[in-house]
Amino acid sequence: MLGYRRVYKTYGYISVINGVTVDFEPGVVHALLGPNGSGKSTLIRMAVGLTRPDSGRVTVAGVNPAESPEEAKRVAGYAPEEVTLYDSLTPRETLGLVSWAHGLDERRADRLERLFGLFGLDEEGDRLVGELSLGAKRRLLLVCALAHDPPVLVLDEPFSGLDPEGAAILREVMREEAARGKTVVFTTHVMPVAEALADVVTILHMGRVVARGRPDELREAVSASSLEEVFLRTTGIDERIRSLLGVLEAGG
Repeated sequence: MLGYRRVYKTYGYISVINGVTVDFEPGVVHALLGPNGSGKSTLIRMAVGLTRPDSGRVTVAGVNPAESPEEAKRVAGYAPEEVTLYDSLTPRETLGLVSWAHGLDERRADRLERLFGLFGLDEEGDRLVGELSLGAKRRLLLVCALAHDPPVLVLDEPFSGLDPEGAAILREVMREEAARGKTVVFTTHVMPVAEALADVVTILHMGRVVARGRPDELREAVSASSLEEVFLRTTGIDERIRSLLGVLEAGG
């Protein structure tokens, strides 16, 4: 379980999270959607203690990340949007570092090797990370997030940079992890991916939850034909687009 209770966050004069209260339940794949600047990454980073709320409470598998960030990192697997890896290590050395950091026993170390092979990194294992393609780096980052078999997975734009094969593998892994009773939360700007993969969708706009439910529920609620249409309507983007088109037509 990943939960937020009346969470606020401000950077300078900019209010990023405005009283968010929401639960991401276990056994479910959750898509967290929103325009740029809506607060998605801030919520994700709060789950592992990288960002502290100004007020309110965050809990991840019973842990408060603001009070116990190291414990939060043990119960949550996190893959940031930015690729944060050591270019001077090889993928196998990176996994060795991850194993050491999490104190993985033999059983979990074996899981790590299986993930390494599943994501097609065997042939890349002894190259320097700095020499890898963006897709290979993204795969390695995902393996690191999954390595310690955490009960909660928070993945920020995990499909960015992945080729079709890598994306297909990740979709199946996410479904399998949810079927094992884990909480899986991911952000994406690709609406068809969210619509096909997510059991529950949460849409943020200006730091607030503006819509939440199964994709079919959301489509029915606003009489939309697709999740993309739901997204455009609930965030007001469709009105802004029509307004801009009107300006262009008037100018022509």
